[in-house]
Amino acid sequence: MATPSPKKNNSPLRSLLIWGIVILAMCLLWDDYQFAISRHQEWTVAQVIEASRDGRVTEGYIKSDPSKGEKWHVIYGKARLTQPVIALDGTRRDHVNFIAEGKLTSQRFEDLIQSSPVWREVANHNFWTSVFVSVLPLLLLIFFAYFFIFRQIKNANRTTMMFWKSKAKMVKKEELKKTFKDFAGYEEAKEEVSEIVEFLKNPQKFRDIGAKVPKGCLLVGPPGTGKTLLVKAIAGEANVPFFNTSGSDFVEMFVGLGAARVRDTFDQARANAPCLIFIDEIDAVGRSRGAGIGGGNDEREQTLNSLLVEMDGFSENSGVIVIAATNRPDVLDSALLRPGRFDRRVTIDMPDLNGRLEILKVHAERFKLKPNVNLKEIARHTAGFAGADLENLLNEAALLAARFNHKAVDRREIDEAFDKVAFGRERRKLMDAKEKKVTAVHESGHAIVQALIDEGNMPVHKVTILPRGQSLGSTMMLPKKDILNHTKTELLNEICCCMGGRVAEEIEFNELTTGAVADIKTATQTARRMVCDLGMSDLGAIAYGENQDHVFLGKEIARNRNYSELTAQKIDHEMNRILQEQYARAKAILTEHYPLIQQLADALLKYETIEGRHVYELVKYGKFRSKLSSARYRNPPKKKITTAADPENKPESPAPESKSDNKNSSKNTDENNG
Repeated sequence: MATPSPKKNNSPLRSLLIWGIVILAMCLLWDDYQFAISRHQEWTVAQVIEASRDGRVTEGYIKSDPSKGEKWHVIYGKARLTQPVIALDGTRRDHVNFIAEGKLTSQRFEDLIQSSPVWREVANHNFWTSVFVSVLPLLLLIFFAYFFIFRQIKNANRTTMMFWKSKAKMVKKEELKKTFKDFAGYEEAKEEVSEIVEFLKNPQKFRDIGAKVPKGCLLVGPPGTGKTLLVKAIAGEANVPFFNTSGSDFVEMFVGLGAARVRDTFDQARANAPCLIFIDEIDAVGRSRGAGIGGGNDEREQTLNSLLVEMDGFSENSGVIVIAATNRPDVLDSALLRPGRFDRRVTIDMPDLNGRLEILKVHAERFKLKPNVNLKEIARHTAGFAGADLENLLNEAALLAARFNHKAVDRREIDEAFDKVAFGRERRKLMDAKEKKVTAVHESGHAIVQALIDEGNMPVHKVTILPRGQSLGSTMMLPKKDILNHTKTELLNEICCCMGGRVAEEIEFNELTTGAVADIKTATQTARRMVCDLGMSDLGAIAYGENQDHVFLGKEIARNRNYSELTAQKIDHEMNRILQEQYARAKAILTEHYPLIQQLADALLKYETIEGRHVYELVKYGKFRSKLSSARYRNPPKKKITTAADPENKPESPAPESKSDNKNSSKNTDENNG
């Protein structure tokens, strides 16, 4: 015999509960009715008329009762007692409620009405009408109690029992539209995961030769490089279901729920095999066990243990491949990374020149670009940009073009969007003449030093005294190519350039300001890396100090250094020597070329922004050979209401582009944000 469903079992119990409430309410109403009747004294009609003539009736009501006859009436009200009495509860009562029933002739009815002005004739109501009026409020109360309280409790119980269900969202085959064509710029990564696609399409091909496809694939790379897009492309190429979740979906405040959700996710995946499970930001649940001071048996570790068992336990995950993404592989538990679980690691790093060009071609398909937009030149200028950054660059340019009501994106919008994305949005900030002069001299010092000592790897792109982001002024440098390694000379040049702004202020004003705070921090950090990490000092090729980024991983609690106090003094001495030498070097350079500082500062005060080619002209020839211009890409002016006296009111058109020979931007020396 089939087991009855829970819904059928609960139905009689629910009906019994409802009828019990109704019967209880009726009993309460009947008891209240009997009690109300018992509080009235039964008088005769003659007694009522006598009390009314004596003036003792204070309230009186007459209601006909057609059910007992045409002249049958019910008379009730309140009257004063001739002698007050003491009630059972001890209170003194001088009034009584009376009720009388009988036939009233026309004459007696008139006598009763005329005996006292307090009498009133009440409209007749039958018994069922009275009962309905009395019971209706209670029925409404029961109705709302059932639908608003019992239903809420029922839904809450159902939701509570669903806590353990997985939050992974299943994307069906028909909804997968991404392919490897949409994931451009990473040919090596696509080759690494192509075996997973082949296995999902034809698993028997691998089983016949005795090969095992990787059970798990870990995608490692900085944010915005397209790790999630690659997983969508894998699922789209293989045409298999795709379960999407994140590490934080497994961690809950209730112990055991995370582990239950992991098991439920894999159960659903096995039911839809072959399929993919994608866990984004797996470091939220996959951190090394024993993390923190408290140790041990917490919810996150139980979830991790369940994940480890599901990926490589006694049960077989035939046709289920787990792909996870993170930008913190150093904090993951070692058991999670061993062969048999995540036995393949795919690194998705920042794209190179060719990769950026391919990514730009993919994103440019949905934008309307003018013929003067050269994607290869944009790719050359955007070293260090991830795929998300490149898409954002084109989108910002499109927004800027739409603001000016242009039909397509021009090169001017691309350049302005690049400066906005790389260095921050240009903003007007009220500065007096003295502050502008200090900022102009400061940025001139950076630009002149960089133009004189740079070997062509990081040329000056622009110099401006217009605030961008958090800075009051900026000296922007662009790398000519992707920089994969740094020499000692390049690092020393970087420190020297950072000191250029402070030195220029000291030479020009014989005074120091707070504008060099960011430069000093950057120079100090570079010097510390050279001494402690890179071995570029007289102390030799020794790394001083372990990586202290992850203090609370259960491996160490305090920041301990692995060198003596004497070595610490030597480190401080070497850092100070490097900083002082580069400060003196910058001072010697700017003292020798002091007229260049004055010319560049005056030009900045007049034009606000100077292109890098003008800086190199000044350094090489001692003067500007090409024409300077204050034209820049301005925001559209506010509309003005035209009148008869002013028939033409044409908005200011965007300024023409100021061309530059420099290539790309990755550095903004001195943010002059004192």
